Amino acid sequence: MTQHLVDLLISCGAIKFGEFVLTSGKRSNYYIDIKQASTNPKILRMIAKGMKDYTTGYDVIAGMELGAVPIAVALSLESEKPFVIVRKQEKIHGTKKLIEGEDVNGKKVLVVEDVTTTGGSVIRAVKILRENGAIVDKVITVVDREEGAKERLNEENVELIPLVTKSEILKKC
Repeated sequence: MTQHLVDLLISCGAIKFGEFVLTSGKRSNYYIDIKQASTNPKILRMIAKGMKDYTTGYDVIAGMELGAVPIAVALSLESEKPFVIVRKQEKIHGTKKLIEGEDVNGKKVLVVEDVTTTGGSVIRAVKILRENGAIVDKVITVVDREEGAKERLNEENVELIPLVTKSEILKKC
């Protein structure tokens, strides 16, 4: 499945070359635009199928807004498990929640992510979930850029599982 997913990411234009500034603030000569892939039903379905086996033993799937939300929804449909959306910041109106969806207190939550680089965004999501009583021990990402996320998540006692790594993608480009 890995090589087929790499081929689909390349063919849909999700791998871009140029000069980019990443969420982490790092500069890069390539960009992995998973939104290009996750808005394509065929590729999104493949991502969800690739992640489905990891949902065993989990009560809820969580994805941080914006990039992980379609992945969380697709995996929820594929696994028939509920999902929650972790906000980047608290809403200033309405319920002011950081987590949208059902209560995660005491539940085992599987976190999904689109791309991991240093792990900062996903670690923030893990901390928010844990502060709300969730049990979080695993993150599944579509692509790991292999720039420290795995090591930083390990420090938080969270395992990172990538469907594809930067090395596997760049070998084909």
